Amino acid sequence: MPKINRPRRGSLAFSPRKRAQSPIPKYKAWPQHTGAPALLGFAGYKVGMTHVLMVDDHKDSPTEGKEIMVPVTIIEVPTMKVAAVRAYSQDTYGKHAFTELWAEPLDNQLARRITVPKNYDSSAAKKKLADAVAAGTVVEIYALAYTQPATISGVPKKVPDLMEIKVAGGDVAKQYEFALGLLGKDVQLNSVMQVGQYADITAITIGKGTQGPVKRWGVTLRKRKHSVGGKERHVGTLGPWNPHHIRWQVPQSGQMGYQQRTEFNKRILKIGENGAEITPAGGFLNYGVLRNGYVIIKGSVPGPAKRLIRIRPAIRQGEHAVRSPAIQFVSVQSKQG
Repeated sequence: MPKINRPRRGSLAFSPRKRAQSPIPKYKAWPQHTGAPALLGFAGYKVGMTHVLMVDDHKDSPTEGKEIMVPVTIIEVPTMKVAAVRAYSQDTYGKHAFTELWAEPLDNQLARRITVPKNYDSSAAKKKLADAVAAGTVVEIYALAYTQPATISGVPKKVPDLMEIKVAGGDVAKQYEFALGLLGKDVQLNSVMQVGQYADITAITIGKGTQGPVKRWGVTLRKRKHSVGGKERHVGTLGPWNPHHIRWQVPQSGQMGYQQRTEFNKRILKIGENGAEITPAGGFLNYGVLRNGYVIIKGSVPGPAKRLIRIRPAIRQGEHAVRSPAIQFVSVQSKQG
């Protein structure tokens, strides 16, 4: 008989497939930025998908110069507010949070997320941070920014999502002055990204709970003669006798979904201020009416509707050129079916 063989299903690169610790994604790397100081990230909430008609401007594409239909994702991006400036120092053991400078007064909505200090000496914290920057103790500057979901009708929550956003460009002193100018102020997406630019989109994927090995890893159903007791959705073997334990490569049941994933090089097609102009009749499914600023991303992004989406400039951009997309039409046809 011929030997039946088939490659494994499911990448082991993402193992162990555990649930994400937080619905707020975290970045461990940031793109290089050599210009003037700027924020390297933003956040919004996923609205849904639609399609646009645009002129294909990709060089050497078979449809270059022609009008094509492109599936897109809508992300609602109300203004974010900078609550604090965080400085990092470095020693032989790595980078550590050195100190923070918080804005005064803090937004009342932020008290839903963190414990707001009652007796905070901002002048002492500002002097300590300025002295550390002048002495060269500080190596990196981050802005602690938070979203404002209370202004969004499609997300049923008021608790802000607080996150670190790196400040890059120039030396540390210039980064500190730039971050100090943003302290306590609103930040918009068009000050971080521009239309036509490529971005990395990070989110927590749709959670599917505990699933068996067939759905989780795509293993083949067992044949009738091999599925004793009706166990056709089990793996054929858990491994050899030696080593005398079940190896982690063996496909087994467990958590599926609700894991952080990043999609690289997603093109920004449009940044708008009036969400009503792209809201379909009856609103977006599982979201409703778009009322704030928005961004249109080419293709799909991880996560369900209402999920927090983080955006940063592309870290693997390569030779991508920033071209202004020529969008002819945005579909506002009802998504209700």
